[in-house]
Amino acid sequence: MTATPLRVGLIGYGLAGSVFHAPLIAATEGLALDTVVTSHPERQQQARAEFPDVRIAATAEELFERADHLDLIVVASPNKTHVPLATAALKAGLPVVVDKPVAGTAAEARELAALAEERGLLLSVFQNRRWDNDFLTLRRLLADGELGDAWRFESRFERWRPQLKGGWRESGDPAEIGGLLYDLGSHVVDQALVLFGPVTEVYAESDIRRPGAEADDDTFIALTHASGVRSHLHVSATAAQLGPRFRVLGSRAGYVKYGLDPQEAALREGSRPGATADWGAEDQSLWGRIGSGESPLTGGGTPVPTLPGDYPAYYAAVAAALRGAGPNPVTALEAAAALDVLEAARRSARDKVTVTL
Repeated sequence: MTATPLRVGLIGYGLAGSVFHAPLIAATEGLALDTVVTSHPERQQQARAEFPDVRIAATAEELFERADHLDLIVVASPNKTHVPLATAALKAGLPVVVDKPVAGTAAEARELAALAEERGLLLSVFQNRRWDNDFLTLRRLLADGELGDAWRFESRFERWRPQLKGGWRESGDPAEIGGLLYDLGSHVVDQALVLFGPVTEVYAESDIRRPGAEADDDTFIALTHASGVRSHLHVSATAAQLGPRFRVLGSRAGYVKYGLDPQEAALREGSRPGATADWGAEDQSLWGRIGSGESPLTGGGTPVPTLPGDYPAYYAAVAAALRGAGPNPVTALEAAAALDVLEAARRSARDKVTVTL
């Protein structure tokens, strides 16, 4: 007999809520999108059009008034609201998924983790890019020893956006937790920690390049891992020529991969997981290459089939964890470790020093 779906309240219906969370929740067996919280009339109409059975609430307070009718809260609102809304949800007795970054500081993340543990509730962080196609492929290559001992990891999340878009993500107000360091940086740092473990030293360079910009839009982070691996991480909105997404050098071979996972573009275009059998699949022309002694751009190395990306796996794991059938896919303490690195990077860039963790 199929279990009754767990009812989900989603706070926020901007980019994160409408493009990532709502479609993935709706596509997950065992979860049901019950309520969307947004005060914007146009977003309310959009939510009703895309999910006709969904309830609409204008405020989070309205949502929490129905706490007894919900099983999970997802916080996909602006960064500065993550901690207060997650705290309110936990105090209302509800498990929580919070979009990254879970908080502005590692201390706040650990306080949330402690509250969740005290209440015996799930607190998970939406680090969806652990399920990117290139990342899954790289994890497999490393696990299989295809590169030998990993020595250097280069990761780039670059865009060419010379014009400002506006909004809180580009605000210079520290309370907004904007800028690329905490936005795309949350992804590349999390991936580096998952792959190569804890960090002992952090060095960063952070710039504001675009006229009128207030928050960092071109940042570089160098990490020294306790394992000896060095990670060089680039996040930029001002890259006129995009570098490889990954370049990983090891004692036996290297792996180079260009291009972004196709899942975000598919979700933005209205595609939904499960609608086709090839969700997350990538065209062969975009496969990365593994080899030694030659450039992949001149035909060196061997193409490596890219594993399909699998964002739906995150919410499937959340559903399993809520039913006691699996672990939390991304814990708040893992997110706190990434925030330790991001805070160190911000201090390094500001004071022009290398920070020891």
